Amino acid sequence: MLLHAKSKLVMIGDSITDCDRARPIGEGLFGANGKGYVSLVDALLTAAYPELGLRIVNMGTSGNTVRDLKARWQTDVLDLKPDWLSIMIGTNDVWRQYDLPTIPEQHVYIEEYEETLEQLIAQTRPQLQGLILMTPFYIEPNALDAMRSTMDQYGAAVKRLAAKYDAQFVDTQAAFNQVMKHIYPATLAWDRVHPTATGHAVLARAFLQAIGYDYNKGL
Repeated sequence: MLLHAKSKLVMIGDSITDCDRARPIGEGLFGANGKGYVSLVDALLTAAYPELGLRIVNMGTSGNTVRDLKARWQTDVLDLKPDWLSIMIGTNDVWRQYDLPTIPEQHVYIEEYEETLEQLIAQTRPQLQGLILMTPFYIEPNALDAMRSTMDQYGAAVKRLAAKYDAQFVDTQAAFNQVMKHIYPATLAWDRVHPTATGHAVLARAFLQAIGYDYNKGL
């Protein structure tokens, strides 16, 4: 497993990461790190690796695009001094192009998305023990669907940056594609964006696989 003793992992993103986490910092008791995949990652890491004393901090904010991440990067990432950082952003960057097609100032197109995300990564990577980049996803099995096709382009940008900056890469779309072979998309997310508990489990499993989690440890 890649995380070491006393590692602090900050997980940042949009509503899919947020999931009602505590403010200003999503860490601690009483569901402070939300109700989604971050809480599952925290619970499973703590259950299997209690001796490591890992700190999992949820800094997701609903509605965010990569522009919003840039605006709060200092307070919500750099000031927290993480050892490990996980980023999953891009859903709203794409979605606004489709649900608000007549308001282009809210659209974050692929060039700006990749350039801004790389700026944040390049600024932060030297301070980190490790970086995890998760693709945005759309829970739609038809790869020719307009929004799914665009989302795949943004996922490809994340893959390029993961290779360039020696990051662990989590292909969340591929993880959902496997499940969608057997389960109707609305069962995983009624709007094809915000996952059910099962959808969040798909995300947590993909994340844990990327960091070498051992499900048999201690058994």
